[in-house]
Amino acid sequence: MQKKLGMVIVNYNDFDLTHRLLDNIKDYKCLDHIVVVDNNSSDNSFEKLKEFESNRITIIKNSNRQYSSGLNVGAKCLIKKVGECNIIFSNSDIIIKGEEDLKKLSSDIKKDVVVVGPTVDEHGVINRGWPLPTTNQEILFNIPLLSRYFKKKYLSYDEEAYKEDTTIVDVVSGCFFLVDSKFLVEQDYFDEGTFLYYEEQIFAHKVKEAKKQELVDNKVIIVHDHSVSIDKSIKRIKKHKVLKTSQRYYAKKYQKANCVQMALLYITDYFYRGVLCIRSLIRR
Repeated sequence: MQKKLGMVIVNYNDFDLTHRLLDNIKDYKCLDHIVVVDNNSSDNSFEKLKEFESNRITIIKNSNRQYSSGLNVGAKCLIKKVGECNIIFSNSDIIIKGEEDLKKLSSDIKKDVVVVGPTVDEHGVINRGWPLPTTNQEILFNIPLLSRYFKKKYLSYDEEAYKEDTTIVDVVSGCFFLVDSKFLVEQDYFDEGTFLYYEEQIFAHKVKEAKKQELVDNKVIIVHDHSVSIDKSIKRIKKHKVLKTSQRYYAKKYQKANCVQMALLYITDYFYRGVLCIRSLIRR
């Protein structure tokens, strides 16, 4: 018997993009239900999205703007609607090429594979998951001018890893991914300790601890208008602060970083932020 499939879309001040995505998927018969969670938008998104509500689409408002909170509110609503299922979690700035892609991704969920992601096309840059970095590697990512080099070195697999139809990876992209609802409930949903970012690393850590796996389907490609929604709502330096706050939360709670490692995360972030400030002043 084929498992039910549902979708959770988190919206924040992104009515146009969420509207586009709903138009993209509203007639997909493979989706048993779609839940759109508005994370307390200030642009009347919720009121406008309510017009899309139907027996297949539920629009709900979440007073908490935390991204993980939006995911959890949507997942709980969806599970209440359809029961145990595979859940697609999606940003609003996503373009799906066809219904068959969703069916294929859902079929990739197996007994030991509890999280599945597609190949993600972000303005021509291909994202197919990455290794789960150590705290020491995270420190290297904070070093000004060298961060790009270290990320390229430690956050990618060799091309040889993608020669098959699917590839087991540590982490899939958080912009669009599927989770087995049973496993999600067993893990008490997503950790709401971060405002934004690191949701995928935290959940990947839980997957690894449970001795389960994440997988990327190399044959299914979705398009991500990367950071369209985030960039217009959060200025660059503020965005960086949110990112690094989440980085430290993950390092301390899940990687059990020691005092020296935590201090280095703070110090390297301080210098990185200084470089960002200088760059912004030069661009003016």
